[in-house]
Amino acid sequence: MKKQEIIQLVNKMSLEEKAGLCSGLDFWHTKEITRLGIPAIRMSDGPHGVRKVSLDKGLDKSQPATCFPTEAALGSSWDTELLTEAGRAIGREAQAQGVQLVLGPGINMKRSPLCGRNFEYYSEDPLLTAELAGAFVKGMQSQGVGACVKHFAVNNQETDRMRIDAMVDQRTLREIYLHAFERVIRQAQPMTVMAAYNKINGEYCNQSRSLLYDILQKEWNFMGFAVSDWGAVDDRVQALNAGLHLQMPYDGGISDKKIVQAVKQGNIKQDHLDNMIISLLHNVFWAHENKKQSAAVDYNEHHNLVRRAAAESMVLLKNERNTLPIEPEKYKKILVVGAFAENPRFQGSGSSQINPTTVDIPYDEIKKIAGDSFNLQYAQGYSLDDKEDESLVAQASTLARDADIVVVLAGLPDLYESEGYDRVHLDLPAAHNKLIAGLAKVNSKVVVVLQNGSAVTMPWLDEVAAVLETWLGGQAVGGAIADVLFGRVNPCGKLAESFARRLEDTPAFLNWPGEDGRVHYGEGIFIGYRYYEKKKILPLFAFGHGLSYTSFEYSNLKTDKTFISKNDTLKVTCSIKNTGQRTGKEVVQLYLGFETPQEQHPLKTLAAFRKIELQPGEQRDVTFILAYTDFAYYNARTSKWMCVPGVYKLSIGSSSRDIRFCQSIELAAPESEKIKLSKDSTFKEWLQHPQGKELIKPLIDAMLYVLGVTDEADSEQKQLDLVRNLAADIPICRMSQFSQGKITEQMIDDVVKRIK
Repeated sequence: MKKQEIIQLVNKMSLEEKAGLCSGLDFWHTKEITRLGIPAIRMSDGPHGVRKVSLDKGLDKSQPATCFPTEAALGSSWDTELLTEAGRAIGREAQAQGVQLVLGPGINMKRSPLCGRNFEYYSEDPLLTAELAGAFVKGMQSQGVGACVKHFAVNNQETDRMRIDAMVDQRTLREIYLHAFERVIRQAQPMTVMAAYNKINGEYCNQSRSLLYDILQKEWNFMGFAVSDWGAVDDRVQALNAGLHLQMPYDGGISDKKIVQAVKQGNIKQDHLDNMIISLLHNVFWAHENKKQSAAVDYNEHHNLVRRAAAESMVLLKNERNTLPIEPEKYKKILVVGAFAENPRFQGSGSSQINPTTVDIPYDEIKKIAGDSFNLQYAQGYSLDDKEDESLVAQASTLARDADIVVVLAGLPDLYESEGYDRVHLDLPAAHNKLIAGLAKVNSKVVVVLQNGSAVTMPWLDEVAAVLETWLGGQAVGGAIADVLFGRVNPCGKLAESFARRLEDTPAFLNWPGEDGRVHYGEGIFIGYRYYEKKKILPLFAFGHGLSYTSFEYSNLKTDKTFISKNDTLKVTCSIKNTGQRTGKEVVQLYLGFETPQEQHPLKTLAAFRKIELQPGEQRDVTFILAYTDFAYYNARTSKWMCVPGVYKLSIGSSSRDIRFCQSIELAAPESEKIKLSKDSTFKEWLQHPQGKELIKPLIDAMLYVLGVTDEADSEQKQLDLVRNLAADIPICRMSQFSQGKITEQMIDDVVKRIK
C-alpha cells in the first residue's frame, strides 16, 4: 500500500485505535482494524527455523518445522551464499505456516564464551556477523517474510538480562556492539529491529531515543519498525516517544490506555504517534500483501540443505598425522563412543527451540556409510544425566584397546547452555572429559566430535589425534557428521569465535557478569581475537582457524596502489592454490592494522573475507576491494568515524594467527576528518593538524625559550620532539600559566581565530 493511502487510513482512526496498534493482539499477532481494512500479521520465534506456537497448547508446543543449524554453527561456515539459502528456506516454511515475521537473526557479539545464548549468535566479530546476517535477511525477505534483527543492543549476557545496565563507552558501542546492526540495516533493510531488555549507560534500550531514533532511524535510515523484546517495556510513554513502535506481547490494554492519556495531556505529540503508526502499517501491509495462500514446502529438500549446511559449518580443529578421514585402507575396526551418538544434541534451549520434522541419529548415519567395509561397534561411555559412571568408561576403554580408530561424541548437555542463564565455566561435563582421557590412554587414534553451542576447554587435547567441532548443527547433523568423518565432505568451517585455554584468559573475565545491577565493559573494543592479539595471549584455537583434508598455498599478494586517500578504493589481490589431493574450500581472510602498533587500536581487525572452492592443483586469484572508510575508527570526541593517517599493514591468511603475507599501505587523512581545534585542544592535537602545526609556531617558540632551548643549531624536529614530550597533553589555553608570561591569552585567542 502506498504511503499516501496509509496516511489517509491513519486520519480516519480514533485515538484509541491508534494507541491499540502500538501493542499486540496477543502473544504473536499485531492488531487488526476490520472497519478500515487493516490486517494483523503473525510472528514466530526464530532464527533456526519457524517456531510457530499454538497458544492453546502452551509455549513449549510448536508446529513441526525444519530445525536448521544454530547461528554459532552457520557463523563458522563463513558462507554468505549458504546463509542466503537458509534464509530463503525458512522464509518458505514461514509462508507455508502462515507466519509473516520471523524473530531473527540474532546478531549480538560474543563478548564472553559464558553467555548462555551464544549459540544464537554468529561471531565475536561485527563484520563477519553483518555479512552473514545480511545475507540471511535478504534470503528470508526475498520470500515475502519479514526478518527481525535482535537484540538491539549490547545484549551479551543472560544474567539479570531484563534489567542489567551495560556500562560501555561510545567508541566500543559503535565499533563493536552497534556495527553489525548498522551494516545489516544499511545493506539489507530488515523489516524489524527488536529492542533489547537491558539498559545501556543507565537507559533501557526500548526507551532510548538516542538508540531508537537518532541512530536507528535518523542516522541509519531504518525504514522498518522497532519492536520490544517480550515483556521488556518499563515506561510505554517514554518508549513510544523514543521510537519504539510496537510493544509485545499484549498486556490487557494497560499500555494502550497510557498512550491515550499521554496524548490528551500533551506528553505524546499527535504527529509523532501518527508517524509511528504510518511506519508500522507500511511494514504490516508489505508483509500482508506478500502472503502466499498456498505455499508449498519440500521438507526433504530442506533436510538435505540442513545436512549440507551443518557439514559446511563443521571445524576440523586438529587432525594429527591425517587421522581423518576414515578410509578402508587405513582402518577396519571402528568404535563409536558416547550417548550423544544415539541422542544427539543438535539445537539450543529457549525461544529458538524447534520441533524438528525428523532427526538424523549420528550412529545410524555412521553405520549407513560404514556398510560392510568396516567392523563397527558402539559403547555408551557416559550417561545423559551427567552422572559419572566408571563402569561405562571401563567398558568403552576395553573395546577401544582393540579398535583401529575411536570416535567419541561429547559436548555440552542441554542444561549447560540455554536462554535464561549463563554458563559458570568453560568445561565439558567431568564424565565426558574422563572418558576422553581414558580412551586416549589405550588408543592413539581417538577422534573427538564435539556438540556444543559455544567455546569449551580441552584438557585432553594433546592426547587425542583429532577434534571435529560440529556445534549444534540442526536436525541433520548426524548425517553431516558421518559425511565429514568418512571424507564425503571435506571440512571447510573456520572458527567465528576464539577458543581460550582457560576462563581466566577471556577478555571479559574481570568484568563478568557485573554486580549491583551494572556490568562494566572494561575491555572496551578488545573482545575476541582483538584481545588475544593485543595481550599476546595464545588461545587454544584462534579466530578463523579451521583445517581441511587438503592444503592451500598462498602467493602473489598485490595492491593496486601504495597510498590511499578519501575518494580512493584499494584493490588487494592474492593467489590461492589447492596443493592437496582433494577438492576443498578455503576462507581467505584479510586483516588491517597499523604498521607500528598503536595503544588504543587493535593489532588486527577483519576487513574482508572470501570463501572459494578449488579442485586439486587449481589456482585462483582472490580480489578484495577496500574503501577508505574500511580504515576508520569511531572518534568519541567528535562523534564521527575517522581515519588516522599513517602506514597500515594488510595481512592475508587462513586465520587471525595463520598469516601468510603482509603488505604496507599509506593512508591520507582528508581535512574534513581532522579534529576540530580549539583553545582546549592539546599541543599534540595542534601539531597533528597541518594548518594547526604552522599556526602554533609562535607558541612553540615561546615554550622552547621557557624550556631553555635557545640553541639554533638544534634541528626543528628535535625541538618539536622536545615540546611533544614535555607538553604534548597540555591544552594550549593552559600554556599562559606555564610560560612565565611569554605566551599570553591574546596570543592563544589569535591562534584559535586563525584556525577557525
